[in-house]
Amino acid sequence: MSRPEDTLSADVHYDDVEARKYTTSSRIQNIQASMAHRALELLDLSSPSLILDVGCGSGLSGEILSSLPPEEGGPHVWIGMDVSASMLDVALQRDVEGDLLLADIGQGVPFRAGTFDAAISISAIQWLCNAESSDVSPQGRLSRFFNGLYASLKRGGRAVCQFYPKNDEQKKMITGAAVKAGFGAGLLEDDPDTKNVKVYLVLTVGQAVVNGQTGDITGVVKGMDNVDVMDARRKASSGKGEIKKGSKAWIMHKKEQMERKGKVVKSTSKYTGRKRRIAF
Repeated sequence: MSRPEDTLSADVHYDDVEARKYTTSSRIQNIQASMAHRALELLDLSSPSLILDVGCGSGLSGEILSSLPPEEGGPHVWIGMDVSASMLDVALQRDVEGDLLLADIGQGVPFRAGTFDAAISISAIQWLCNAESSDVSPQGRLSRFFNGLYASLKRGGRAVCQFYPKNDEQKKMITGAAVKAGFGAGLLEDDPDTKNVKVYLVLTVGQAVVNGQTGDITGVVKGMDNVDVMDARRKASSGKGEIKKGSKAWIMHKKEQMERKGKVVKSTSKYTGRKRRIAF
């Protein structure tokens, strides 16, 4: 059975007919609700937060964010972005409580650095793995999305993206792009080895707080079954691979980190990292 993202872009596939069909299907509503609650469980938010809903569609997940009771950490305030005007039109007709933005996540996340406490995405990011034209690459779209998402989240923030990878190669491409953007990444599978398997990419920005203790993504998914942790920052603290502080490579690495946070940095030149002569 062919996947819709293999033949059409999301804004074309989800026209008025498909958007209405998707939203009114009781089966899809139940699946969406289940995955949204699972994502919220992984976010582990203890108080009302500002959440970005990536690929919000007609607001099915957003409604859960808005209606979460105080004993479960809610209700949350949310902003949703989606590439389908038809989906957002249905969301407006349903009078959802979140603010809505028509935007292509493959072009980035157009919000000020550190805006959101957390982010959620249900069944959306696999669409980034397909390019509609030869001048647009899946790698470029994934890079722009994850770099923008990283910058938009507060330090210590977390994101959970549920998606349907076509194969292991696509799974690696998505998680690799997230790690390259600076995230700590844990890949969790519910109902593995079944046709109902659901994949969740759990992302942390810097150190997350887990049970009152600071920790990386390893702490976030500790004790969970079927979890693979992929964190590019887990490198040896010494040895040949270490970058010397103050060197040109170290400075360029720091510049890349600042750029991902949305800050302006000076361009690299032949003088970058060069020691100055002592002047008397």
